[in-house]
Amino acid sequence: MKVHEYQAKEILRRYGVPTPRGIVVDNPEDARQAAKQLGGRVVVKAQIHAGGRGKGGGVKLAKDAEEAAELTKKIIGMTLITHQTGPEGRLVRKVLIEEALNIARELYLGVTLDRRIGMPVVMASQQGGMEIEEVAARDPKAIHREPIDAVLGIQPFQAKNIALALGLTGDSYKKGVDFSQKLMRAYIDTDASLAEINPLLVTKEGDVLALDAKMNFDDNALFRHKDIIEMRDLHEEDPLEVEASKFGLNYIKLDGNVGCMVNGAGLAMGTMDIIKLAGGEPANFLDVGGGATAEQVANAFRIILSDKNVKAILINIFGGIMRCDRIAEGVVSASREIGAPVPVVVRLEGTNVDLGKQILKDSGLPLTTADGMWDAAQKVVAAAKKAQSA
Repeated sequence: MKVHEYQAKEILRRYGVPTPRGIVVDNPEDARQAAKQLGGRVVVKAQIHAGGRGKGGGVKLAKDAEEAAELTKKIIGMTLITHQTGPEGRLVRKVLIEEALNIARELYLGVTLDRRIGMPVVMASQQGGMEIEEVAARDPKAIHREPIDAVLGIQPFQAKNIALALGLTGDSYKKGVDFSQKLMRAYIDTDASLAEINPLLVTKEGDVLALDAKMNFDDNALFRHKDIIEMRDLHEEDPLEVEASKFGLNYIKLDGNVGCMVNGAGLAMGTMDIIKLAGGEPANFLDVGGGATAEQVANAFRIILSDKNVKAILINIFGGIMRCDRIAEGVVSASREIGAPVPVVVRLEGTNVDLGKQILKDSGLPLTTADGMWDAAQKVVAAAKKAQSA
């Protein structure tokens, strides 16, 4: 789960992480009053779940309250397109009015999970304000990595290493040490998967603050954080992904035209790979899980069909805990209820496979069965191409 910048800063402030003063608003008049309260000269920042807002025109400096109101009027309601939103962009509904500070340096500080070593890692770079991927590609040595024991937490010597890697000195060095310790505490306590400060600001007065903040959280741990769940903004999520979550389905929309319904994340990844190998493009990742009911299968089928880009569907099920006959019942039920406007290829293997295939056969519906994954991939890609060109 992601949150907006202003929400991430709200969480970080609970842990004593310094941030600029800011007020979130959704109309020009509130922006005017907020700017007056913050001293007049402010930054107006669009609030969407994507980076690159400045390059897309979503971050503007206002010299006074009147200009802040004017900029807010222009930004709210705009469709902001960045390299992270895709060509469709995101509609801006709120802006953060934030005090303008005297910038001396812009640095980078982030915490994420390194799955290779199974530990959180703090990444620090003196090249702030840029995508960390760009920095890593151009100059890997420009990024300092500090693995942290999640049980023991960040140790004083590690916080000092980070401050030194950032090139901080004097009073800023002390503040940088304190900053990284508090950021790490916030990351662990909230079950975050990412806490990124880019840029980390050093002012001319020597203060160290989070000029921008991005936090993502582990969905599996959200039951422990009701306050964070309340920050969820459904407007920022794909409608089909939101709908799928209501039924306990793992769904991610992609750009292709072959819909996929699979049980198990590994099989789902393998299915997408083999569709690509057969010359097609998957339209989604959809894992119904190991114990889905016929109702969940029907809902999964309906959600896939809601994507107008889908020209054919591959249902690829290995029956272990999930029985093939249950999948077949769900597919037949959904097909009769909402129809099957696109070709459907079904590949079943495992528990009750013969019963599942018989249910499909007896349904009288135009469902194509397949023997093996390669046969299924070839059939569904051919069907999608034919439908696409029709």
